[in-house]
Amino acid sequence: MQLADYFLKTGYHLTFVATAKEDEHSLALEKLGIETGQVVLNCDSFNDLLVDLQPTIVLFDRFLTEEQFGWRVAEYAPDALRILDTEDLHSLRHVREQCFKKHIPFSVDVWLQDDKTKREIASIYRCDLSLIISDVEMDLLGAILGSNRNILHHVPFMVDTADIPSKTPSFEERTDFLFIGGGKHGPNSDAIKHLKNDLWPEIRKHLPEAKMNIYGAYLPQQIQELNDVLTGFHICGKAEKVKDVMQKARVSVAPLRFGAGIKGKLLHAMQFGTPSVTTTMGAEGMHGKLPWNGSIADSETDFVNAAVVLYTDKTKWEKAQRNGYGLLSGRYEKSALQQELSSKINQLLHQLPAHRRQNFIGSLLLHQTMTSTKYMGKWIQEKNKLSS
Repeated sequence: MQLADYFLKTGYHLTFVATAKEDEHSLALEKLGIETGQVVLNCDSFNDLLVDLQPTIVLFDRFLTEEQFGWRVAEYAPDALRILDTEDLHSLRHVREQCFKKHIPFSVDVWLQDDKTKREIASIYRCDLSLIISDVEMDLLGAILGSNRNILHHVPFMVDTADIPSKTPSFEERTDFLFIGGGKHGPNSDAIKHLKNDLWPEIRKHLPEAKMNIYGAYLPQQIQELNDVLTGFHICGKAEKVKDVMQKARVSVAPLRFGAGIKGKLLHAMQFGTPSVTTTMGAEGMHGKLPWNGSIADSETDFVNAAVVLYTDKTKWEKAQRNGYGLLSGRYEKSALQQELSSKINQLLHQLPAHRRQNFIGSLLLHQTMTSTKYMGKWIQEKNKLSS
């Protein structure tokens, strides 16, 4: 949505298409001036759409979308700037989760050997520009791409100062702990279980009156069953307004043990003046050399102690809150990030042929992928015709 807002304000006409059908949770994009439509996998109707639109820019949401539609864009809208929004490096999150579950150390070598990593990096090479949300991921990819790192651009979350409340509830006006995160996201489900089984019992020993409120959409049954009123562990379900639940909580916790990218839950905590306790994994790529808006702790003992101190020490709590505001202005200021993105996009639009000539690996992968994906897609298309 931040990218959509950027393109609208820059003067672009937006068309959003997806293979998924709209449901009650879908945003009313038309009210924002964005045309919408549904497309079908392995169908030439998408080619016709490209010919009709003749887009200046095509933005793919994650590498799986580029795999499905990238060759069609290259063939039917060859002059369009192809941008991949990685969201986070899915392969990195996947491999870290596999390493965590197998109790083996993560390494870059292990990551590079995974098939999903090869697919994702190939997608990055095939595009003219990839938006990378974390500076840690920028460094990882930059070391691999070498001279081709000019196809990467760092775009973290973009925060408008108007989205930061001028006044938030004070230390005394807040109570309880908060965790927020969607239930379909593996790192969130693991963090909730870790909280319930390992961390919350120890925190509760120090703070017997405190509650842990868990918010998130699509929380699976196994998470809902962790609800335990007696121990103050409340599974609350989807938060209608993140701002409201954030500003009621005194401390936000995010004991993430694997993942990638940067974490919206921790950025929201900064926005709404809620100090947080998280892990090195949770804070990765979010604060650089600036102080965190709370504490970063990896061992269970350190995490529990940090949570208790932040919950009970007003002076440290208020300092952590100020650190959060400093992080927002220092690393996530919307106008500066949008200006940098505009400069990059305009530069590429004016020298696209030369830019593509410098990316030989990308052109090689695009040639091979277009050949294999194209004819696989056509085979599936013909098969669908026969079966219908």
